[in-house]
Amino acid sequence: MQEDMVKIISDKDGKQLVLINDIKFKTRRTIDWKMVESYLKEYIGNHYEILETSEKVYVGSDFPDEFCHANDKMKLKGANAKAKANMVTAIEELISIATNKSTDEDYEQKHKQKAKYGWYRYDTRFGIPTYDSEGEITKYNVYTARILVRCDSDGKLYLYDLVRTKKETSSPPEQ
Repeated sequence: MQEDMVKIISDKDGKQLVLINDIKFKTRRTIDWKMVESYLKEYIGNHYEILETSEKVYVGSDFPDEFCHANDKMKLKGANAKAKANMVTAIEELISIATNKSTDEDYEQKHKQKAKYGWYRYDTRFGIPTYDSEGEITKYNVYTARILVRCDSDGKLYLYDLVRTKKETSSPPEQ
């Protein structure tokens, strides 16, 4: 059993990433996104700080549905879908290490009410373990994702989705 189910480390280049050892969705087949959505509902009402910018990001009631049913998730297959599902155990840590803030307009004006003051996007990174035949961790596959945050009319920032989950091609950290 791992002591730390989720921890933040720095890679050899000094960039932070979240190691996730609590693999909730182990299936090699279809992910049960209803279970993922149910798990994410536990975060509603919480807020977490982005260390780089000292901004508070709240988790609104729209986050679980968007995370599990948006177009971005529908395009994911295989390991990337499994990685997206398993990042849910580390929402706080993924937000805290977010970097490279950028501002975006509301594309196609389809979220006028939800993001009255536009969108912020941040980069984040995480590692998911791979196991040997005895169930021991052998290495981590590292993934990147974009955190999508909406700027609401109440002046608060709300986590809206984590998108573009993609495996990095760099060397994974060893156990």
